[in-house]
Amino acid sequence: MRANRRTDTKPELALRHALHRLGYRYRKDYRLDLDGGRRVRPDIAFTARKVAVFVDGCFWHACPEHGSKPQANEWYWGPKLIKNVERDRINDAALILAGWTVVRLWEHVPLDEAISIVVTTLAATVPGPAPADPADPAAPAAPANPANPANEANTANTANTADPADAAEPPKRNPPATDDSLG
Repeated sequence: MRANRRTDTKPELALRHALHRLGYRYRKDYRLDLDGGRRVRPDIAFTARKVAVFVDGCFWHACPEHGSKPQANEWYWGPKLIKNVERDRINDAALILAGWTVVRLWEHVPLDEAISIVVTTLAATVPGPAPADPADPAAPAAPANPANPANEANTANTANTADPADAAEPPKRNPPATDDSLG
């Protein structure tokens, strides 16, 4: 089983490349340490939007359409595949409790359909400040951004406030100082 990849499968790579071409930035195989000590590694994680995308293989995650049940060593494979599905459900529940949106795609889903599902989910979960509850006078109001005067009156439009991990390249870093520069 050494040849079976945990990351960088063909369907996952195709989806990642397509999302990157569309301008989306993400973390791959990013470890999320959730409450209760549970660790989850989504295939693709949009950290600012809190969207976790999993590209599940039909065999390993027991796809109802294409999943096959091995005839040899069924005493081993049957419980293992059931545990994989149970772990997926537990991880989904833990991510949802932590405020994440979970997208699970089968490897047989056409690439165009997978892209549209992910893009639609991302559009529905645009990051930004949480709206203040008008019924709760103790709740602080969302501060206006003085750098953007157009945003003072309209705080509902937060499409431009994306986390750098989701929207842009990492910032350039200065090279480390050498002994010559310390003078």
